[in-house]
Amino acid sequence: MSKNIKDTDTSNISSLVEQLKNARVLTIGDIMLDRYIKGTVDRISPEAPIPILHITNEKIMLGGSGNVAANISALGASGAIVSVLGDDGAGVEVARLVRNLATIDFLSATIPGRPTTIKSRFVAGTQQMMRADIEDTSPLDKSSENEIISHVKNNIKKFGAIVLSDYGKGVLSESVLGHVIKMAAKAGVPVIADPKGRDFSRYRGVDIITPNKKELAEATGMAVDSDDEIIKAARSIIKSAGVGSVLATRSEKGMTLVPAKGTPVHLKAESLDVYDVSGAGDTVVAVLALGLATGNTPEQAAKLANIAAGIVVGKSGTATASSSEMSHTIHQRELGAAEAKVMGMQEMQLRISAWRDAGLTVGFTNGCFDLLHPGHISLLSEARAQCDRLVVGLNSDSSVKKLKGKNRPIQGETSRAQVLGAMSAVDGIVIFSEETPIKLIKAFQPNILVKGADYTKDTVVGGDIVESYGGKIYLAKIKQGHSTTGTVNKLNGK
Repeated sequence: MSKNIKDTDTSNISSLVEQLKNARVLTIGDIMLDRYIKGTVDRISPEAPIPILHITNEKIMLGGSGNVAANISALGASGAIVSVLGDDGAGVEVARLVRNLATIDFLSATIPGRPTTIKSRFVAGTQQMMRADIEDTSPLDKSSENEIISHVKNNIKKFGAIVLSDYGKGVLSESVLGHVIKMAAKAGVPVIADPKGRDFSRYRGVDIITPNKKELAEATGMAVDSDDEIIKAARSIIKSAGVGSVLATRSEKGMTLVPAKGTPVHLKAESLDVYDVSGAGDTVVAVLALGLATGNTPEQAAKLANIAAGIVVGKSGTATASSSEMSHTIHQRELGAAEAKVMGMQEMQLRISAWRDAGLTVGFTNGCFDLLHPGHISLLSEARAQCDRLVVGLNSDSSVKKLKGKNRPIQGETSRAQVLGAMSAVDGIVIFSEETPIKLIKAFQPNILVKGADYTKDTVVGGDIVESYGGKIYLAKIKQGHSTTGTVNKLNGK
């Protein structure tokens, strides 16, 4: 017997997001440097049948346990990382990136001659072509193990939860795991493990283990396709490995939380657009730990983790989820998709940034959209066809009065926004009070600026701004015989 969590079951979860910033979480495990080398492919090498990547951009960020800590920091919470680094340039870079996480302390051991782990991903457009790794997975020396154990022993009482971020690079040895789990149990601190390998008995005594579907299948040798199969495999792990609960992440099927005692819970996937699953497991354990550290039940913490995971898989590369993004996702589910498309300028900037990280183009158009008619629908549909995501700047009621007269608008800005939001062509709406959308255009920097063909490129407001950074202006066809003013005049007998 299990239960599926519905939207109405999580209507109060928004308040839990704000509490996460009060938590402190200790992350122990393999830290690494993630490199994303992005570019375009236009030809095949004459030296071998391989594509030539013309590099246009390179981005570096924390990976492994570092990404867990980055997720903790992104939600306004605090904590520390315990890990090891090599005495190399990559180690220096990792230490710098951790320092940039102002709320995260770094308790590291440096091992001469051991390389810092680097994962380099080569990406053309949104397609990952290849990954190249630099690493040493040999066991740590006894001195380094003792240094890690000492860091944990001296700091464990400062934290509300512990994450064991195991990437199989040597930090979480049998000795380290055994000592940490025993110290946590004595201190009453919950432990979450993101496992590696097929022998989950290494994590005996942890409160929650978070394998993905593939890892669960490999560790048990059991089928994991249906809900019942997931539950059976999870219970097998609970019994054989001696862990408190299993939170199985299941890609497009969401997550399943199986406790040692009690009813399993299925959480449906929150994301409709999956662009990159890199680091999603880090997000899950980070938010799960934050949820437990703030006194939530495993079920409540899993709900929060599921929401955050749905956000990061919609981004490109190793990513994090912010509290504002989580709140927006919750509001979208509770209020309905139409109303949730309405955002403030800063929130819309964050959303546009996430779209661009996923390799999507952003279009922008604006107007009063009073009494939506076929002409409006034609314009918006044609605008959306020119881009991957369309943002609409909607004139506020006061702005419409300045432009159209004291008897306009016919419908208030809330009603107009709600109707626009019901259109599949519209992905975001920002209400603005100025007479022109110049402020929004400067803030959003759309790839494409769309207006009706009754304009010329020279008369489109903000057109010069968009063209200055390489954007384009598109003039959509006008559907003749339709206008709000004309409709109002007909109703008034004019």
